[in-house]
Amino acid sequence: MKDTVPEEHLYLGFSHQYQDSIFPLHTSISLFLLSYCDCKSFNIFLVPTNENANDQFVTKNLLGDLEVHLISKDQLPMVVQSCCLPAVVMKDGKFCRAGLSVVLRYIIQKTFEADPSKKNVLELLGFKKTCLKACAEVSQWTRLCEISIPLAVEGFLTASPEHCQTIPADILQLERKLGEPVRVHNDDKIRRQKLQQQKAGAKAAVSVLEKEATEEGKTVEVHGHPLPSLELSVALSKLHVQEVSHAVNREAPLIRRTKTSDLPPLDHVFAEGLYFTLADIVLLPCIHQFLVYSKKQGKDLVNLPLISSWYRRVQQVPGVKKAADKCNMQLLQLPELIPTPEDHLEDFFPVPNDCEEEHEDSQFIGGPRPTMTKLMERGIEAKFSPHPCPDWTIDWTNLPAAVNPGEGKMSRDRALRKQQQLNNLVAAVRKLAKPGDVIVDFCSGGGHVGIVLAYMMPSCQVVLIENKELSLLRAKDRSDELGLNNISFIQANLDYFNGTFNIGVALHACGVATDMVIEHCIKARAAFVISPCCYGFIQNTMKFKYPRSHRFKEILSYKEHMILCRFADQTAVHLPPERKLIGKQCMGLVDLDRAWAAEGSNYSVQVTSMEPESCSPKNNMFVGTPV
Repeated sequence: MKDTVPEEHLYLGFSHQYQDSIFPLHTSISLFLLSYCDCKSFNIFLVPTNENANDQFVTKNLLGDLEVHLISKDQLPMVVQSCCLPAVVMKDGKFCRAGLSVVLRYIIQKTFEADPSKKNVLELLGFKKTCLKACAEVSQWTRLCEISIPLAVEGFLTASPEHCQTIPADILQLERKLGEPVRVHNDDKIRRQKLQQQKAGAKAAVSVLEKEATEEGKTVEVHGHPLPSLELSVALSKLHVQEVSHAVNREAPLIRRTKTSDLPPLDHVFAEGLYFTLADIVLLPCIHQFLVYSKKQGKDLVNLPLISSWYRRVQQVPGVKKAADKCNMQLLQLPELIPTPEDHLEDFFPVPNDCEEEHEDSQFIGGPRPTMTKLMERGIEAKFSPHPCPDWTIDWTNLPAAVNPGEGKMSRDRALRKQQQLNNLVAAVRKLAKPGDVIVDFCSGGGHVGIVLAYMMPSCQVVLIENKELSLLRAKDRSDELGLNNISFIQANLDYFNGTFNIGVALHACGVATDMVIEHCIKARAAFVISPCCYGFIQNTMKFKYPRSHRFKEILSYKEHMILCRFADQTAVHLPPERKLIGKQCMGLVDLDRAWAAEGSNYSVQVTSMEPESCSPKNNMFVGTPV
């Protein structure tokens, strides 16, 4: 194991102590993972979120053997002050990782780098290392684990007794998900093995499993019947980082010929299916606090048998109890519960009407012409404003190589188009910016926009925000090569950025990300220069409903608006001219709706086309300024 002095600082929020947890729960989750990983790679700081919090409220046994310091908000590095905690900052103070999932995944990464023998820790990232990687804005599962359940439990624990009589809807949603069939990358193979096991005499196999469990004093039940030995053995093989090997005998011909649709489903062992992952680490401190409080209040958990079974099973994972003890989490020994009938669970967790509506509208049939005609009849057509700086271009030949987007693996044609795109955005930003402004490059990728702005506008501060670590690290390498001192980097989902700024810019922000950037800019009363992309990915989310503007809502349904979005992606170079023209018109209508929505927040917005239009099939550009 590498013995290194921690050079990175981990900042955790601290509002108050509640029994054996530190609130917010994101902090308890982070400390639990650090204990589970036995990670010593960070200097850890608690940041009080209110004036009354101090170190006297944090008992030593809540922190285990971790050395933790208290620090005030105004002592935080500037880049951290713009982010929601938890956050990790590199030694130079320019590169920040923020948000629960991003920070937890980084803790796992650093633990494995320091000690490559800890393969069980790396396994927490799941198949292809994607566990909780998708941002909460687009992934319902990430949102449930990272945001909804921690907030629901915090609200449940702090609510008055009369307001915490019912189980929170997000807890019930987890119960429902634990009852869904498991989907894993090799589930077809495992399901065939399960079928073979059943055909060979499942009753005898279950009988042996029951006998072994009784002798060892272990409980291995789920859904009210003994957990099939196949799922359990697959799960345990991962926990011990062994190769899965259940099928000693070749599958019978009948099993091989069985249709996939006829194979038996796999039952949940852990939160994401068969394997113990970061999702279980995140959920355990939350569910533990919920169960402790419920038990103290004498509440009946009969409606949560799957969560109870999951909670008991997680305790059997090597290292979990030890980590819990370090954090002073006194894990409960719960009794076995009888499953709740599905129809009874509906009484506790009805399906929202808006979810049903979206499901009905998930299939779009027909072309965009009826919708476009409907808008034209009301006097609405795609219109584009003149370009604010049609003749201004960057003198790329006199710039350092690290500024040029062509330095890398881009083809010459693509590099030229990227330069043309940057000409447009940088020109619009330069027209808006003044010395001392803070410019945020949202969805920055490898930093093509932000690095050019930082180099050409040294009197401004530039912040790059991107959720893909490798892209942002490439951007930082380019920045270091140029010696830029007016630039910083934040690896985070957009919701975890809460800093103030003057101009927001985004080149090809995909789908709903464009609307998220506009929302951030409106909240900050900042100007924005944005080029949208991936209109086909637009859909209703927890935060955004479409159409966006009041005028479009009066005319179009969600389904009709989605038809425009789907056809707005029909602008590829190889398509027939007439089809591309319709695609451009659909792009214009979707962006007109966005512009009008922003104007409803006292903004002046122009939708224009980048010059030349051949620089990208997605060549629309917003320029918005607060009125």
